[in-house]
Amino acid sequence: MFYGLALLAGIVAGLRALTAPAAVSWAARLIPLNLDGSWFAFMGYAWTPWIFTALALVELVTDQLPSTPSRKVPMQFGARIVTGALCGATLGAARGSWIVGLVPGVIGAVIGTYGGAEVRARMATAFGNDRPAAFIEDAAAIVLGLIIILALR
Repeated sequence: MFYGLALLAGIVAGLRALTAPAAVSWAARLIPLNLDGSWFAFMGYAWTPWIFTALALVELVTDQLPSTPSRKVPMQFGARIVTGALCGATLGAARGSWIVGLVPGVIGAVIGTYGGAEVRARMATAFGNDRPAAFIEDAAAIVLGLIIILALR
């Protein structure tokens, strides 16, 4: 189950790069996940979820700007892979093997990036406007992040 959640966290990272680490850090703080002694213990620190949440909120706003580049350009795509890997590795570390969690996190980030871009483009075409599609994608990323937290309880 943890590895399926690592894949899901990667998908969320592909949709919104900072929503996934916000969700995983809240899970690490509230559940708490067993991260003591691992490289990922910082994800459960008291201030980490707040910082990631603030960054995720900024990302939700900047995503609505017309000047925001495509998620498929190298810088944006790389950020999604890194945050997907971080989230997957954190969930894997809680079960004793960060590397086994990292792999589905990265795979999920690729799926979320390309799949999310395709679904959003189709919704934007159907709506005749990108803004409703962006809001639906925002909501999907948030709901999936909440599912991760609730599934870990």
